[in-house]
Amino acid sequence: MGDEGSVSYTLDEALGAIGFGRFQLIVLAYAGLGWVAEAMEMMLLSFVGPAMKPEWGLSASQESLISTVAFGGMLVGAYSWGRVSDAYGRKKGFLGASILTTLAGFSCAFAPNYISLLILRCLVGAGLSCAHVFTSWFLEFVPIPNRGAWMVVFATFWTVGTIMEASLAWWIMPRYGWRWLLGLSAVPSLMLLLFFRLVPESPRYLSTQGRLAEAQQILKHGAALNRKELPVGLLVSDHIKTKTNDDNNESLESKTSSSQRSSSSLPGLGLAAILLDRVGRKISMVIMLVSGFVLLLPLIVHQNEVITTGSLFGSRMFISASFIIVLIYAPEVYPTNLRTTGVGIATAIGRTGGMVYPLIVVGMKAGCHQTVPVILFEVTILLCGLSVVILPFETKGKELTDTIDLPVQVK
Repeated sequence: MGDEGSVSYTLDEALGAIGFGRFQLIVLAYAGLGWVAEAMEMMLLSFVGPAMKPEWGLSASQESLISTVAFGGMLVGAYSWGRVSDAYGRKKGFLGASILTTLAGFSCAFAPNYISLLILRCLVGAGLSCAHVFTSWFLEFVPIPNRGAWMVVFATFWTVGTIMEASLAWWIMPRYGWRWLLGLSAVPSLMLLLFFRLVPESPRYLSTQGRLAEAQQILKHGAALNRKELPVGLLVSDHIKTKTNDDNNESLESKTSSSQRSSSSLPGLGLAAILLDRVGRKISMVIMLVSGFVLLLPLIVHQNEVITTGSLFGSRMFISASFIIVLIYAPEVYPTNLRTTGVGIATAIGRTGGMVYPLIVVGMKAGCHQTVPVILFEVTILLCGLSVVILPFETKGKELTDTIDLPVQVK
């Protein structure tokens, strides 16, 4: 490789050398806590609304609006935190979001009236929408081999959060009421602030900013935690290394080598973990969406309780798995300098579904029928499946790119 002074290595080579160990587990725990925080704040809407309704004399539409405004805040925040994270760093993004979520979340417990609660839940939603930044941040620490499987492990934190919230609601609500549930649900966001200084900035982000010495120092710390050694030499940006490798015709092959409703996600996560790194992201998503579509189809007409429960459980399992896969796929497609912004825009668009969903549910309950909502869901799943089929990229085994014009396909 030439003189020792001229030896260099890229970020992907460094991550491959240090492997997945204690360093990544610390990052996984912190990013997972961010997902637990979002899952708990979102899950509590299922419990708080019905409890408030008789106490404050709310109508069905007013109850559903509590969820709608939260998703409205998430729509705005998803894009905003993505821009902040790409411009100023991943840590700056989730620091600001955690502060907002903590303050607004605890304040909800003391809301004096319905209007103030709506405003605060909208602010909570704006803070929670930074969850996709945690996804991108963790992804940028994971070596290429089995990246899909580790991302699925990360995704299980959402299910953990929903189960924790359901358990907390079961224990707290009958004894202390909904205000205590709102306050305690903000504790994970507070923990994010308490442990903030213990986690590193993304070395991939630092590399794109030309802060290679800082990135290399973080990688050295990671190598020490994993009891591995970095390659000899200096860290260089992937852009420079890629051009050098192309000029020298070097091979890249050596770099190959992620309650009842909550529990339904677990089998789907296991299936996603099996498929992701074997058949690829796109085919895995198609399999999940088709399975969910087929299982939901019988509910277009009224069925008995056993069939209804089984269909809902199965379709939710597969649709949840497809959602997890797209959360892994999207950050892999975008380059580092646009990753959280791009995923943030996609997330913001997706939040419109969350805004519409409570209104559909209210209408379904009021009309005492299910045909129209089920048809609407089926059409949506079908459109999603067609969209996946025409996606131009497959990211299985693909290095994360730092610039938009340098895709590197690992074979």
